[in-house]
Amino acid sequence: MKIDYKPYFIKYQTIVKQADELFARVQKEHPECVKCTVKCSDCCHALFDLTLIEAIYINYQFNKCIKGKGKIKVVEKANRADRKTHMIKKQAYKSKKAGKNETEILMDIAAERVKCPLLNDDEMCNLYEYRPITCRLYGIPTSIGGRSHTCGKSGFIEGKPYPAVNMDVIQKKLYDISYEFVREIKTKYVKMADMLVPLSMAILTDFDEEFLGIASSKKAEEKQGKENE
Repeated sequence: MKIDYKPYFIKYQTIVKQADELFARVQKEHPECVKCTVKCSDCCHALFDLTLIEAIYINYQFNKCIKGKGKIKVVEKANRADRKTHMIKKQAYKSKKAGKNETEILMDIAAERVKCPLLNDDEMCNLYEYRPITCRLYGIPTSIGGRSHTCGKSGFIEGKPYPAVNMDVIQKKLYDISYEFVREIKTKYVKMADMLVPLSMAILTDFDEEFLGIASSKKAEEKQGKENE
């Protein structure tokens, strides 16, 4: 089964365009508060996950755009980042089991810094044109679960009213694309659309038919074809 990603990538890119427009609008309205500059890499150490469709898109662009020794270097950094991310999430799980408040756990995770494997030695993104939506909106106020967040380097003052991007709405749109994709490929992993993937793992994962849970159906088709010969 050859998967046609194009329809899903087009829908994803529509959300990317909307995110870029939202950032530009806030930047225009509050230029004194948005402090994003070239080689400012504060957002490149934030810990966040990707929905399935965004993970596949990032993986696709990574394999398409980065080759040779540069690719090997990014993969090595992704392995290190993934190990650190795993340790942080493992500690968060232990804290939850021990009864720690979930808000406190999320604040602890937000305070952690994991260097993005796509950040190069010049403090620039190796995949900037195709960077995740979270990266595109970092630097302006966002809202997640009713709680506001913004970059610590920005000029936005706590308590003052600013337009905030509702990340829950964006996340819902990304989940919807993921659900549609999972339904279309008829995977045996019916809950795959619910998964969240760290960027490091998105780089390292081979989103082939076996991973997507459709390899068995392909083998069955090949077997049936041979039997019909």
